[in-house]
Amino acid sequence: MSRDLAALAEELTAMAAADHRTVACGTSDDPAEQLAWRRLTARHGDRLDEIMDEYGWPTADLVGEEAARAAWLIAQHADRQLHVQRRALRLLEQAVQAGAAAPRELAFLRDRTLVNEGREQIYGTQIAGVREDGSPVPWPCAEPDRVDELRAGVGIEPYAEYVAKHAPAGAGAGGAGAQ
Repeated sequence: MSRDLAALAEELTAMAAADHRTVACGTSDDPAEQLAWRRLTARHGDRLDEIMDEYGWPTADLVGEEAARAAWLIAQHADRQLHVQRRALRLLEQAVQAGAAAPRELAFLRDRTLVNEGREQIYGTQIAGVREDGSPVPWPCAEPDRVDELRAGVGIEPYAEYVAKHAPAGAGAGGAGAQ
């Protein structure tokens, strides 16, 4: 890996680390924390847009596995920059078609972009809210009866397993199917 690509990989992983440290601020009750999260994700989205200008989608072959995953995370969280998410989606789709990226990540980004556009998701990866018992409620799905089949096709566990993994202790997945 060239020095430029190594520096890019380091930058992407540092951006993802900052994202992980501050992700809870996005749902904080403190408006200042929410604003800090929005500013961080906007800066990261802008930078990812510049990276895509120069390199296209930063694949694992280009920047390494960890940095490629970081780029995906940055695209996922560019919720207020639909143009960045849509562009990342197109480039990631090309990378998946070329065998240079994972269909699983594409599925998550596709759902996230669809939800941000106010449309129904495909794979049931995005959560609209939380029930009183703490179990997640999915954003509406285009084909709720096929969600597990579609998820399996891209390497995502069944929805009930996903919910069980992410539900707080004591909250069951009962009735939490994709809707």
